[in-house]
Amino acid sequence: MQAKGQTVLVTGAAGFIGWKTSKLLLEGGFNVVGIDNMNSYYDVRLKEWRKKDLERYENFRFFHIDIENLGALRVLFDSFQFDAVLNLAARAGVRYSMENPHVYLQTNAQGTLNLLEMMKDHGIKKMVLASTSSLYAGQPMPFKEDLPVNTPISPYAASKKAAEVMAYTYHYLYGLDITVVRYFTVYGPAGRPDMSIFRFIKWIDEGKPIKLFGDGSQARDFTYVDDIAKGTVLAMKNLGYEIINLGGGKNPISLKSIIQKIEDLLGKKAVIEYRPFHKADMKETWADIEKAEKILGWRPEISIDEGLKRTVQWYIENREWLKDIKLEEGKQNI
Repeated sequence: MQAKGQTVLVTGAAGFIGWKTSKLLLEGGFNVVGIDNMNSYYDVRLKEWRKKDLERYENFRFFHIDIENLGALRVLFDSFQFDAVLNLAARAGVRYSMENPHVYLQTNAQGTLNLLEMMKDHGIKKMVLASTSSLYAGQPMPFKEDLPVNTPISPYAASKKAAEVMAYTYHYLYGLDITVVRYFTVYGPAGRPDMSIFRFIKWIDEGKPIKLFGDGSQARDFTYVDDIAKGTVLAMKNLGYEIINLGGGKNPISLKSIIQKIEDLLGKKAVIEYRPFHKADMKETWADIEKAEKILGWRPEISIDEGLKRTVQWYIENREWLKDIKLEEGKQNI
């Protein structure tokens, strides 16, 4: 896509990946309309910080809209002519999806359906749909896009699978061009406080015990948020219907190793409080990114050491207001 005159709708624009992707589009000259329901699954002050950062750009407009609200979406789509829709809005979190599965299906599946309907009705052909590596649970590694991911082990993963399948249906029936990007453990500055790296940094810095589920040997294909944003924007090219992994693409890194690296960066030792491994969590994730390299010309550029250095630096620079950020998931207004 050429940026000049192009208007892109980014859902979940105040979210972690939505913020960074919107910023990349804005700096590339796109007009961005961002929407977000600003729910309190995690501390809203982080979402407000990201939104304020985006509002510095003249080519950014924000609306407080939930993708579950079809009426509000209809007004929005009547008001703007979008050239593409990047659906990065989602209810995230594997563990909490087991406590409140209904809201995950409503947002991740019904919300995606609402957007697909609006695209069909308004002649908008391109969607990039954010999905998850959680779908690969139980499959052999490294995870390749053609694996039969038909047995999700959490309501979160099941809701994302539902969104993928519905997107394919609209591609088949109405010719929509949809690229599904499956993200692998994204981290970076202004990240989600319910994710391990944000928590580890804050707990180690404050001398509080790290709550570690399992023995720390579980490993993740950590991917820096700037790389993820670049891959998401590249996925706006016309491809028909494709599912593409966006991940680190190297051997996964254990949580124990991550903790040691953060200790070195902060110059402080962690106090670890071990908890039972959660059965809905995955032991390891590891992306095969050959397809992303071939189709998008994408591969991650930021190493785990550089990414952690930038993330810790952001935390230190913002420590004064981050000290009050709650790390527990919200139980209301999710």
